[in-house]
Amino acid sequence: MTDEIRNNVETQTGGEPFPSDEHSLTVGADGPIVLHDHFLMEQMAQFNREMIPDRQPHAKGSGAFGYFEVTDDVSQYTKAKFLQPGKTSDTLIRFSTVAGESGSPDTWRDPRGFSLRVFTEEGNWDMVGNNTPIFFVRDPMKFQHFIHSQKRRADNGLRDHDMQWDFWTLSPESAHQVAWLMGDRGLPYTWRHMNGYSSHTYMWVNADNERFWVKYHFKTDQGIKCFTQEQGVEMAGTNADFHRQDLFNAIERGEYPSWTLYVQIMPYEEAKTYRINPFDLTKVWPHEDYPLHRVGRLVLNENPVDFHTQIEQAAFEPNNMVPGTGVSPDKMLLARTISYADAHRARLGVNYKQIPVNRPKCPVRSYTKGGAMRVDNVHDPVYVPNSKGGPHADPQAYPANNVWEADGPMVRQAYTLRADDDDFGQANNLVNKVMDDDARDRLVSNAVGHLSAGVTEPVLERAFQYWKNIDQTIGERIEKGVRDNTGS
Repeated sequence: MTDEIRNNVETQTGGEPFPSDEHSLTVGADGPIVLHDHFLMEQMAQFNREMIPDRQPHAKGSGAFGYFEVTDDVSQYTKAKFLQPGKTSDTLIRFSTVAGESGSPDTWRDPRGFSLRVFTEEGNWDMVGNNTPIFFVRDPMKFQHFIHSQKRRADNGLRDHDMQWDFWTLSPESAHQVAWLMGDRGLPYTWRHMNGYSSHTYMWVNADNERFWVKYHFKTDQGIKCFTQEQGVEMAGTNADFHRQDLFNAIERGEYPSWTLYVQIMPYEEAKTYRINPFDLTKVWPHEDYPLHRVGRLVLNENPVDFHTQIEQAAFEPNNMVPGTGVSPDKMLLARTISYADAHRARLGVNYKQIPVNRPKCPVRSYTKGGAMRVDNVHDPVYVPNSKGGPHADPQAYPANNVWEADGPMVRQAYTLRADDDDFGQANNLVNKVMDDDARDRLVSNAVGHLSAGVTEPVLERAFQYWKNIDQTIGERIEKGVRDNTGS
């Protein structure tokens, strides 16, 4: 067989050419299949194992590749090489919904994941964010329970608004995010028409080892555009993959979506006395206190060619950091630096970072060895310290300066309350200072519809009070709407 012919011949995974891709090996044309038809057996066995477990949250999604270019100078705040003026780096992004399974509709009302990887010369830098600048809870002890409340019931396997509102109304810190979710931006028209946020507070360190706190804001260059609830429901029944299809087709057409990155920057010492706890994930930093600084532009210009290997096996994790960046005392972020990597090991195997889409584009010199699906060769020495010329840490070149100070007794407490650290104030600002009359009308309609769908007493009464705590008038309108709908 010539190489030219061989190049287009189907083979099994070991490379052996298939004798037929239509017929099994049988005893005569009318006889039984033989067990030693290893071509058939391999194909069936591979098929039975080709699906990997869904992500627990964020199961439904898709993504694309592109680049990030730095357009403005933020070098006075960070020494990270990928954030220096004029630098361009390859990127991968994955968008998703939070609660739905991998086959669920794209247009359910739900936060959207906005997970970004930048392949830098110093290693992978990941931001695991959402299309909202806040979240439902501030302590990771509640995160798993929150996700369970948004998933399916144990008895009938159905999603249930009653348990969602039961959790939310017993967790008043969720008010800001719930008000956002029930507003227009809780249902983006496409992934291209929504912003992405780090939500968490991160650290930057500059070349002089000065530290700053930062929040990332990726503002869509396509403009914000949202579905109404009715449009979203209709699309869910018409094309459950609308968002996935829209992104792929836009890039295929050469209409490359882009976002402009801005950051809010807080001097390190100001975090100690700021009127809002700057590490509380349920709060935003008011822009009048910490304005946006432009950094650069993210462009998506390349679709995946193998959805499974490039998107499903993509493993984002906020513990992927590079020199000049770091985490903060944000309790949710600190837990995620552990939980995401652990989830990837459970879903993809201990050597998931050797999957090409997760592999850094810089040299890796690690003493990890063995484990399932290990493909990189290991060379002696396999331990450190050693006198055999193996790699070693260099604390002078890479000092541990992306850290902070902490003291006090060990307690189980979310945060020490500050002057403006109530749970409902920022939700009230969102409703009354960000939304206009039409947006407030849609917020009321969305909340009424959601609460009218099976929410029972006493959860319903708590939900009315929850909204009144956000805004008395809005709460009264929602209560009246639900009572009128349900005749109660």
